[in-house]
Amino acid sequence: MVILSERSESKDPINIGKIMAKIKSTDVSELINNFDKLKKDHKLDLSADEDLSIAIMNLVSIEEHFFFTAEKTEDKKYYDLLAGVREIRKDLLKKLVKETEGEVWCISKHLLASSMRVMEVGTKELGRGHKKEAYELFEKAYELYSLFWGVNLKAIPTKGIKSIPEKALNKKDAGKTGTLSKFKDLVKKVVDCCIE
Repeated sequence: MVILSERSESKDPINIGKIMAKIKSTDVSELINNFDKLKKDHKLDLSADEDLSIAIMNLVSIEEHFFFTAEKTEDKKYYDLLAGVREIRKDLLKKLVKETEGEVWCISKHLLASSMRVMEVGTKELGRGHKKEAYELFEKAYELYSLFWGVNLKAIPTKGIKSIPEKALNKKDAGKTGTLSKFKDLVKKVVDCCIE
């Protein structure tokens, strides 16, 4: 179960499971129907946004590589390169993250970065012949990616969210019928990178 901290005076944590439980299947279905209508009217094309989200994932990864290269080589010029890439990433992220209430900006950035990292670990496991582990990691990567879209398409209420703690992904939440599964279905139906 994911527990989120609240920004207010209260020390009581927000239980994302309770928040997500309030999102009914009909709400997700209605959201999908609204997006389908907008797509048909050519008012909405999230395929470019999906491409942009993947680019942002890679930019965060490039930032990390510049950091580690600077540290390993003790060459400070890599920090300047990191700063340049960071500015590009920030500009591009503004195109996707319209809501900056609380820590939605940081949550969005970290969801994309985590999705990319988990996907890369899954790819390494696949290369080692560990298919079962790879598929589990790919599933988690897509859940994180779907959560990014759920937050930024305003399908998940974010008021009061401060941060996602380290142990946000719990093996017990891995069911195919949970709320994350609903958002995976939403992303599969709404965000189509193959629209030309």
